[in-house]
Amino acid sequence: MIPVFSFVLLCLATFRLTRLVLYDKITAFIRTPFIEVEEQTLADGSIEETIYVREKGWKRWVGELLTCHWCFGMWMSLLLLAGFYYVPVIFLPIILVLAIAAVASIIEVMVGYFL
Repeated sequence: MIPVFSFVLLCLATFRLTRLVLYDKITAFIRTPFIEVEEQTLADGSIEETIYVREKGWKRWVGELLTCHWCFGMWMSLLLLAGFYYVPVIFLPIILVLAIAAVASIIEVMVGYFL
């Protein structure tokens, strides 16, 4: 059985890692070989993005994975949990940094909402 604190850390780390890879601009280079994003400015000034999966075979599979938040999150949780149990010396610092970043981003959203 996993301790509650470790479970919470893994949940937060999975959340942040998923957001980092799938949505953050800094990791766009990871997504670019597999997906194409087309931006369109709407009448109200907002921007709508349409995502197209590229290629066939394994590249298509990766592209499909990178367009599914739920699917990617499942694989990242498996990766982090396996690392937590089998290589904790390497993965625990990574998990802690991701969890702290997740809490910081949640706080930022809350502050932006209330201020």
